[in-house]
Amino acid sequence: MRILLVEDEPEMALALRTALQRHHMLADIAPSLAQASEALRQNVHDLLLLDRQLPDGDGATLIRLARQLNADLPVIMLTARGSLADRVGGLDLGADDYLVKPFAVEELLARIRAISRRPSQVALPTATMGNLRFDFAAREAFVDDIVLPLPRRQLLVLEALLLRQGRTVRREVLEESVYDFNDAIQSNALDAHVSKLRRALAEADARVDIHVIRGIGYLLKERLDAREG
Repeated sequence: MRILLVEDEPEMALALRTALQRHHMLADIAPSLAQASEALRQNVHDLLLLDRQLPDGDGATLIRLARQLNADLPVIMLTARGSLADRVGGLDLGADDYLVKPFAVEELLARIRAISRRPSQVALPTATMGNLRFDFAAREAFVDDIVLPLPRRQLLVLEALLLRQGRTVRREVLEESVYDFNDAIQSNALDAHVSKLRRALAEADARVDIHVIRGIGYLLKERLDAREG
């Protein structure tokens, strides 16, 4: 899941981003309405976490733009404005949920899980290729129904490849799936993650291969010599 976090307090933004990363979520930080509007137009996010009190205006004004660009984009407001009128007003403006600061990270994560379970947000519960299975909700990979422990970046690479299985995934698409806007990406970082993922799959005897399509990207395919029959 890729999240747009609209929050102008640097310490809180970084703390939330770190917490989300621990749960295999990418978080792009936008500290203002202007930067958030630009990020929304890229249309790459699965969820909007939105503070109301921003240096250049009320974050609630972003909801209309978010709905115009992506009608199904879930919005959770994170704000210190916790009066009944503020909560009702935020929901009436189109927010799907409203969380008053200060809040426990565990509650935010629970609300994210709840909003992700809504039918319109569930694209693929699982994907299978050969003896490899990926649970998108739990973000876990299995080989022959045994959990394959992978670091966060490798899980994100595998998820992106399985979402597009049988198709070549361009490098820039993979990088967008693995890194958020705030990450400094080294030139060979993606190749290193793919190489380690390939090794992990081989060691687990997963019947899939990651092919390098030179100059374009990567392709995940089932091993032909491993198919039964």
